[in-house]
Amino acid sequence: MNRFGRLFSISIFGASHGKSVGVLIDGCPAGIPVTPEDFQEDLARRKPGAKGTTKRIEDDQPVLETGIHNGFTSGAPILIRFENKNTITKDYSQFKDQPRPGHADFTSNVKFGGFADQSGGGQFSGRLTLGLVAAGVIAKKIIAPATTKALLVEAGGLTNIELAINKAIASGDSIGGIIECRAFDLPVGLGEPFFDSIESVISHLVFSVPAIKGIEFGSGFNAAQMYGSEHNDTIINEKGKTKTNYSGGINGGISNGNELMFHVAVKPTSSVSKAQETFNFKSNKVEELKITGRHDTCIALRIPVIIESVAAIALADFMLISQQRPRIWNNKKQ
Repeated sequence: MNRFGRLFSISIFGASHGKSVGVLIDGCPAGIPVTPEDFQEDLARRKPGAKGTTKRIEDDQPVLETGIHNGFTSGAPILIRFENKNTITKDYSQFKDQPRPGHADFTSNVKFGGFADQSGGGQFSGRLTLGLVAAGVIAKKIIAPATTKALLVEAGGLTNIELAINKAIASGDSIGGIIECRAFDLPVGLGEPFFDSIESVISHLVFSVPAIKGIEFGSGFNAAQMYGSEHNDTIINEKGKTKTNYSGGINGGISNGNELMFHVAVKPTSSVSKAQETFNFKSNKVEELKITGRHDTCIALRIPVIIESVAAIALADFMLISQQRPRIWNNKKQ
């Protein structure tokens, strides 16, 4: 459903054109310093405004409703809410009868018996990733000194991101991209064999992000083309450091102390200005669909910080499960 995590758990809520979106975080240690300003840098990285992103601009000011007392986490569930103010619901009125190809309009309508809020994509919108980024800000505090860092390395099949975006804009179409994420300074031993391996848990969270179509760790699919003697990472010291890192910092589902690395594939945005065809349930035939409104040409531009955040959320949960982080933070109020 809408909940994830064993000890550090999150639940997202809201809809793209509803009153608000946000996240409920449970199991967070008490005593972690948190202020509204802590969220600004990561929230700004997720915001549109650059060429190739939507013209829908929201304040994205976090309202810390519960769980933060006198500037510190209190041990109670943390509710963080973001108000939706810049909505144009009429732009989406046609999609119930004429669902967008590649979008969740059709599946959500069937799954929820026609009651789904489809304005702006409803609960399937990338707008809900605000909650993931907000939870990631706190998760990053928990995993420190370990860090996560993601960046867009390819868009529309090109490493020249600006050129790819310009070509997509000129054609009235959209493009996807490849995001690389790395985690540094992780301890050895995070993760479990099989069902709760680091790959399994991170992948579960990554695929909660709209538009994600694939993930690979370390050498990924290229491993199938390599010899075992070539792919094996030679251990070169007593801390487990390896000469190469084809495993992506993971062996047997468990962190091995090297840099954790994975790549994520982001599909092109479904809403494009170029005319498409789709079935019209009112006329009972396939007809042309012209989409108006405000949409991203390249949603992958805004996704790196989200991938960074979900990786931190997964790692925070692992660290609490393995008792590598205290339930009451060491830094005391002054």
